[in-house]
Amino acid sequence: MRFPALLLLSVLLVSAPAPFTVNDMLDVVNSNIADVSDDGRWVAVTTLRLRDRIGIDNRRFGDPTYIAPSAMELWVIDSRTGEKKRVFAGRKEVRGASWSPDGSKLALLARNGDRFEAMLWDRASGAAAALTPPPGKAVDDSADLQWSGDGGKLVLALRSADWHTKAAARFQQEARGPVIVHSSKDPFLNWIALRRLSLERSVWSFAPAGGEWKELAPEGRRASYRITEDGGALIVNEDILGKTDYDSLGAGEARVEVAGATPRTVLKSTKGINLVWARDGRHFAYSKEGAVFAGAIDGDDPRQILGPAKKPEDKPADNEEAAKADAAKQRFTAVRLSPRGERLVASNKEGLWMVDVATGAKDLIAKGGEDDKTAPRYQPLDWSLDAGVLYLSYASRQKWERGVDAYRVSGKKLEPLFRDTRMLSQWRMSKDGSRWVFAAAEGNRPADLYAADANFAKVDRLSEWNPQLKDKALGKTELISYLDIDGKKQSGVVYYPPDFQTGRKYPAVFIVYEQFFDDPFNGTTSVLNSNGYVVVQPSVEFETGYPGEAWMKAVTAAANKLIDMGVADPERLGVQGTSYGGYATNLLITQTNRFAAAINISGKVNMISFYTDSPRLGVRNIHAPEKSQDRIGATLWQQPQKYLAHSAIMNADRIKTPLLLITGEEDHNVPARQAMEMYYALRRLNKTVSWVNYVNGGHGMPTSTVEEVVDYHNRIVSWYEEHLKKPKSAPREAVSGQQP
Repeated sequence: MRFPALLLLSVLLVSAPAPFTVNDMLDVVNSNIADVSDDGRWVAVTTLRLRDRIGIDNRRFGDPTYIAPSAMELWVIDSRTGEKKRVFAGRKEVRGASWSPDGSKLALLARNGDRFEAMLWDRASGAAAALTPPPGKAVDDSADLQWSGDGGKLVLALRSADWHTKAAARFQQEARGPVIVHSSKDPFLNWIALRRLSLERSVWSFAPAGGEWKELAPEGRRASYRITEDGGALIVNEDILGKTDYDSLGAGEARVEVAGATPRTVLKSTKGINLVWARDGRHFAYSKEGAVFAGAIDGDDPRQILGPAKKPEDKPADNEEAAKADAAKQRFTAVRLSPRGERLVASNKEGLWMVDVATGAKDLIAKGGEDDKTAPRYQPLDWSLDAGVLYLSYASRQKWERGVDAYRVSGKKLEPLFRDTRMLSQWRMSKDGSRWVFAAAEGNRPADLYAADANFAKVDRLSEWNPQLKDKALGKTELISYLDIDGKKQSGVVYYPPDFQTGRKYPAVFIVYEQFFDDPFNGTTSVLNSNGYVVVQPSVEFETGYPGEAWMKAVTAAANKLIDMGVADPERLGVQGTSYGGYATNLLITQTNRFAAAINISGKVNMISFYTDSPRLGVRNIHAPEKSQDRIGATLWQQPQKYLAHSAIMNADRIKTPLLLITGEEDHNVPARQAMEMYYALRRLNKTVSWVNYVNGGHGMPTSTVEEVVDYHNRIVSWYEEHLKKPKSAPREAVSGQQP
């Protein structure tokens, strides 16, 4: 009688899913929709694994001639039948795939040695042919491949044949010397000047029928270019930035011109504006300081259609606060033009608006601006050809519900077309409006591709990239909400171990950064889950000038929530983050001792030494605290006390949490010397600390070798095994003496 029971146990053991490992993570396939043919039938897709990106040479960060390894597969999928075929027999690095209007040819850039070459792949024959540039020219590795509306011309950027040699020599000089000179008399910082070499290019057309090349715009600093849909004109953004700009992060400044023998200026400067184009390439709109303007390349000067119109006789309002609120509503941003430019989607604090470009009349189509944390998020996806229907992506901010809505202009009505609980992304609508192609993913699972008709009456699956994961143990996810210390509602995402049991308390690792709402697949998270850890991604809300308080207020509140749920063991809480999240982690443990272990991966610790560090990034590390992510909101000399207060190194003596620091010696985003400062400070203070520095590593997880990827994960898991799975003798207290 015992034999059947043993047999049943044997069957259960054989069929039990295997743990998810680092080697599994290396082979997870991720896909990207490169382009969809105009009729929606043919989909060009690239697939890539982490294993295909191993071998990055981080020493060449900032080298405009360097091509990082990314050996992918390029597929063409028939969206009607799901049939797939490879464009190349093996893995090949490709960029910029673009279908001809009739779907018969696929233009692309394919790596050949240390360069890219332009190629045309014929769908009927399956043959690919390289395009030979004119004498003295080479293909721009970052060229944007564009077809004219009739398919008669392919437009792309070329460089002088000696550009690679000159750019490589300039990089060698800046990186290795032997003598490097920096001077305030130079208009640009050295590394910004080097980066700007990538703008030096000319724009050409190639006629597949006769093989003829024609120069459309001579060599210059071409920030971008676009051909009109009818093929009659080329618009170029000629870079005119005169010196390093500390106020904008890489935005540059350009003059918009219609190219030709006698270039004609459309816009004198793009500085401070948000420019959007209609599909026809002849109509445009832009916003500047809250006002929206519309124009055409062959028309008069752009005219204002939305926004404030301050007059000299305007007087201050009696109710200043009400006046400010009203003024804020009058400020708009241009979002998306219809195919021929007759309608514009614009946004303001109230939501999204449909605007008649000719008259300026507007209708609110979706309520909920950036300040509304509960309203669904809508983003314009595309228009019907006649501009009668606007399609928008929909995402609830209350639960995991996503989809597509349609706004019908004639009825001024927004109606749902498609709803799904999965993560939806990469929306592509065919130019003729007959077909959708998109990616969808279950929580904590890689995405697959799907196709649907215009109204989503029929949805077909096009891919199954990761069948091997069916036999792997991957946990479920949950969206939670909680109140931070200020009483504000926040969201968090919980990733559970595959064998999670209700009522059992688990060690929990909090991965911090900024806002989290969705539950995408993450290899490192899955490795932690497989080792028995609950992983939590808590959201935080920032106040400029006081960013350090955000993580203290929200992450500790999220920890309370998990403890109240009976999921997390309060004695076994860990916290980690990468880059800005690493900085957050290190700052957080100077404010509380609730965490039994912490890991700072590529995160800064000293806002002062970091302020003008990392020259290869240009002005990024100055802009971040002054105007963007770091949210200090002032220069070092205006608010030195805030830079001190937000430098974990200044409060290293308060840290009681065992800290693991992980860096890459070749990280030019957050140099490894930032972690070095913290390591030696904590050693001096007799704290528990370990520093792992990957000599060939860059920012975040090392990707120089497979062995380094494995080592990186082993060290993270081992750190938590040591500090979270051993019983603690006494509870930890917050530095302030009160446990938040």
